[in-house]
Amino acid sequence: MRSVRIRILAGLLVLAAVGVGAWQLLPSKGDAKTITVGTTDGVTSLDPAGAYDAGSWALFSNVFQSLLTFAPGGTAPVPDAAKSCAFVRGDLTTYRCELRDGLTFPSGRTMNAEDVRYSFDRILKIKAPVGPASLFGTLGSVDADGMTVTFHLTSPDATFPFKVATGAGSIVDHTAYPAGKLRTGDRVDGTGPYSLTSYAKDRDAVLTPSRHYQGAVSGTGRPVELRYYATPEALNTAWKDKQVEVATDQLPPGVLAGLNPSDPTQRVYEADGSETRNLYFNTRAGKPLHEPKVRRAIAWLIDRERLAATVYDGTVDPLYSLIPAGLTGHTASFFDDYPKPDPEKARQLLTEAGVSLPVHFTYGYAEGRGAGEQEGAEIKKELEASGLFKVTLKGYEWTAFQKQWASGKLDAYAVGWVADFPDPDTFGAALVGTGSAMNTGYSSKTVDRLIKDSRRFAERTEADQDFRSVQQTVAEDVPVLPLWQAKEYVVTTEDVGGGQYLSDGTGVFRLWSLTAL
Repeated sequence: MRSVRIRILAGLLVLAAVGVGAWQLLPSKGDAKTITVGTTDGVTSLDPAGAYDAGSWALFSNVFQSLLTFAPGGTAPVPDAAKSCAFVRGDLTTYRCELRDGLTFPSGRTMNAEDVRYSFDRILKIKAPVGPASLFGTLGSVDADGMTVTFHLTSPDATFPFKVATGAGSIVDHTAYPAGKLRTGDRVDGTGPYSLTSYAKDRDAVLTPSRHYQGAVSGTGRPVELRYYATPEALNTAWKDKQVEVATDQLPPGVLAGLNPSDPTQRVYEADGSETRNLYFNTRAGKPLHEPKVRRAIAWLIDRERLAATVYDGTVDPLYSLIPAGLTGHTASFFDDYPKPDPEKARQLLTEAGVSLPVHFTYGYAEGRGAGEQEGAEIKKELEASGLFKVTLKGYEWTAFQKQWASGKLDAYAVGWVADFPDPDTFGAALVGTGSAMNTGYSSKTVDRLIKDSRRFAERTEADQDFRSVQQTVAEDVPVLPLWQAKEYVVTTEDVGGGQYLSDGTGVFRLWSLTAL
């Protein structure tokens, strides 16, 4: 759910230049200062089988281990719980990993390949509505033999190692997590750099460095308290009142736009990111946006430039592509097909569709998540100004919002997407493939074929044309409408270092990188 391109903000380090050297930028063990980190990215579930969102995965990358992870600034997975992993055939259908020796769960049990097999099997078995099962569409079966785990794929998939390195690849203790249902409660039994000392949903998570961790990180960081805030405004209040020392994901747009990197009381890290925000449409028969011409009409009415300038104070960039700028396959397909708002073209399409005007539909958004409510109001205003649509806005608490779209109850809904891993595939099947995580009901044999074909290329730049073709088809069918591409911000007090390493687009949230100066 993350992928980030980097640029210099006057006087600051370039995040992409962090390199593997940052893997060693760890605090000394003698200083036990607890660092407080504030965020609006809440946790959906403490069970890896039940969460497919940025907030949950940020926590998972600290308290669980996957077989693979990403080094700071890296774009290729490296071993973590595994000591080695590789495809064993040239057809990219069999992937094998050897586990590190001596990895132990909190119970004292030694991790083995059965724990890995179990972790992947239960994700696919439980298939939670807001879980990550859709990420493993090519996984056929898993074999475990001692410390060796072998994945058998149903079709060639060069991106499978990337998926293993995500929060969905978190390895759980097979004696502590039920096979057929999600585990409840506030405990975590993982082998990550941190142990979860205490957790209160929507309030805080207290993390202490694990003495037993072994993996890609050559040490563990300082104690951290993650504090969760319902709204950007609440996070900003906590930041101003010095209740947190690090603020990320995210402060209100107006605050972000006014951040001053010259302020000696704080450190500001800004990066061009490839977090995207899309408007998704329920394309199922009987729904008001089922007809493609109706969705194309909406595409002719949305003014991204105005949205970015008025709602987000220029802290995001208008996006005309399913795949964000900076990744293989990026195009401007929506700009090519819908270059500027044109109510007359929209009216013509609706007339051809034979629908009654105005077209009524419900637009859902998550309350307290960024500027979702203001964004919804602006989109409603732009659509209704044409006289062609009538939009009913409905806000939901984040978990309830996820369940609403997962059950197909919303006509349209805006959701931010943070790349799962640094590859364009994360913007493919998960968003527009049949059975996508966004549950739009959209299915295209052309799109599915192109996504499948793109995974045959171990050299990912060779998949460029497939992704370009995917985006052209999506621009014609409009099951999803790209809105904007976000910048990424981390703000710390002057006495906290390491903020530039916290998140670099690889999907890993490196709390251990934070240091007390």
